[in-house]
Amino acid sequence: MPKVTKKTLNCRGRLIDLTTPAVMGILNVTPDSFFAGSRLSGQASIATAAVQTAQRMLSEGATFLDVGGYSTRPGAAEVSPTEEADRILPAIEAILSHFPDALISVDTFRASVARQAIDAGAVLINDVAGGTLDPVMFTTVAELDVPYVLMHLRGTPQTMRSLATYQNVVTDVIDELAARLIELRSLGVKDIILDPGFGFAKTPTQNFFLLNSLTAFSLFDEPLLVGLSRKTTIWKTLNISADEALNGTTVLNTIALQNGASILRVHDVREAVEVVKLTQNLTFF
Repeated sequence: MPKVTKKTLNCRGRLIDLTTPAVMGILNVTPDSFFAGSRLSGQASIATAAVQTAQRMLSEGATFLDVGGYSTRPGAAEVSPTEEADRILPAIEAILSHFPDALISVDTFRASVARQAIDAGAVLINDVAGGTLDPVMFTTVAELDVPYVLMHLRGTPQTMRSLATYQNVVTDVIDELAARLIELRSLGVKDIILDPGFGFAKTPTQNFFLLNSLTAFSLFDEPLLVGLSRKTTIWKTLNISADEALNGTTVLNTIALQNGASILRVHDVREAVEVVKLTQNLTFF
């Protein structure tokens, strides 16, 4: 297992230590996320469902709860910023009313939605577009002074499948993230988490290559977030469904941790926390 440099995130005055990798639970307030088990919409009370899901994830050991209102699965339908905000803000407010110490991440590529979520109590912005789909996202992050997940994406959720062409997926992703990272640092953004963007403008073969080469991202000296949970790379490779992809997720999360991941973004918190605990014991030998 590669040596992990001690990292902390300042979440509105709370220092979160990532020396031991953290788990981020996915909480989707959407009707069309690719994994049906993560959807909260369509239930009698979205706020109630969000609180129940948050309670379960926190009790299982989640450090962060990632609340999203726009499905980014390939070919996902467009959602207006107003509708996106209307989905996530009640969920954030309900969760914090019951669990005021919960660390909520907002999963959005829109600066206006991110700002509203931070105002509602979220402490971290998880941007799947890495600032490429909203020209004021980076300046907004700098102004809000919160940790930011910079993910690699080409195109949009609607077009990304056609853009998975690389000379070398690892070096190309590193180069493209590096350019965005320089811009963020020039604006004074302090806490940046990098996400290679598994499944976003990448084929299953490219995803495996990225995962196997994850240690290359240590050159940035920034924490790495890995999101492989129940993704197409797993269930298409195994010829199963997303509902059956928990075991495959656990296997790939183990490899991600061994290759330097600091945060696992997952649908299944308990299993991911167990992976963290077990892989941490490998450092003693």
